Amino acid sequence: MISMRIHLTGIWMAVAACLLAACSQTADRNAVTMAPLPAASPVHVVAVAGSPAPDPLTQAPRHSETGLASWYGERFHGRLTASGEVYDMHALTAAHPELPLRSLARVTRLDTGASVVVRINDRGPFVEGRIVDLSRAAARMLNLIEDGLAEVRVEAFGPADPLDRAALSGFVPRRNTASARGAAN
Repeated sequence: MISMRIHLTGIWMAVAACLLAACSQTADRNAVTMAPLPAASPVHVVAVAGSPAPDPLTQAPRHSETGLASWYGERFHGRLTASGEVYDMHALTAAHPELPLRSLARVTRLDTGASVVVRINDRGPFVEGRIVDLSRAAARMLNLIEDGLAEVRVEAFGPADPLDRAALSGFVPRRNTASARGAAN
């Protein structure tokens, strides 16, 4: 029994020594380093497992559409979104009927050229003719608070987290249901 206790103590001491040695080594030269973004930029790039999220400022969009945008705010603040997170009207997020949840999209107001990068975290809008519902913060960046509605272009870029397979699967090309219905008639 005593020899077993001595043996376990030795193992624990070896583990502790290895941990201390690992902590004291210098940083890996191949590690990904992220340069800070300019303060005025609304894009937040997050490195996950050494792989950065898509950069909407440099990548071509995977999907693009044009239509009406609206915004939603205080009435929904604090409620759960379709992605399971709590809606924060001060975050740069949006609701879209089809784009994958947790994906990034750039919304550009066509009459002014103002744009903002948002993360899709909810479903909607549930009003005919609208393609995206912006959070209050995103609407403020597009000067949409007073107007309520504006013609926008929505460009989707992929998941905010490159390891999010649920968001990735939403970008698999789908057959256009409108053209399929037209061909059947």
